[in-house]
Amino acid sequence: MKTIENKTVAEVVAENIKTAHVFKKHGIDFCCGGGITIEKACEKKQLDYQTLKNELLQVDDAPKSYNYNSWKLDFLIDHIINVHHAYVEESIPLILQYSNKVAKVHGHHYTEVIEINKLFTEVANELAAHLKKEEIILFPYIKKLLKYKNEDLELTKPPFETVNNPIKMMEEEHETAGNIFKKIAKLTNNYTPPEGACNTFKALYAKLDEFEQDLHQHIHLENNILHPKAKKLEQSFS
Repeated sequence: MKTIENKTVAEVVAENIKTAHVFKKHGIDFCCGGGITIEKACEKKQLDYQTLKNELLQVDDAPKSYNYNSWKLDFLIDHIINVHHAYVEESIPLILQYSNKVAKVHGHHYTEVIEINKLFTEVANELAAHLKKEEIILFPYIKKLLKYKNEDLELTKPPFETVNNPIKMMEEEHETAGNIFKKIAKLTNNYTPPEGACNTFKALYAKLDEFEQDLHQHIHLENNILHPKAKKLEQSFS
């Protein structure tokens, strides 16, 4: 998006549905009350126009490409927490708001949105617990492995015996989340809203699509880079 000057909230959302998430975060009605300018919406909500404008203009900034395989494990872990875990925690409440509203308002006609709401609620609950297990159990142990290797210290067995055990559990949970999103993608016709759908309906499908893409990247970093290197690092102590 190049400019938002003199445009209404509805016009900006119509140009790029992803901007709906920015408006939602700031409590600006982009659906029924979107006929006012961005400046007016900021005045009503006592928001700084420049801050909101910058957020809207950054919506389509392309993510940078990194050589994740070259990163040190502790840095990779911090990246996963600060980028992907933070994204999940920030996005879940927003998607649930969209999903609950769409299921309530449109579920009688588009029955699939009721099932989508149930499936996303299920995966949201599972991911919330999953992230905590990683942050409390697996990630600290991998950082400990790295510290002990760097300082040439003797490693004692953890309560879970080997890093393979929590990794196996995490990867099984990754597969469960991935399978749920396969069902959601099918129910949404690959995140294609029905013709004439309202902006909240469109925003839900766009955000679910974005969430799944982030989940794929998140799982890739763990399953294909972090976990194999953590196993190899632990084996180097024997």
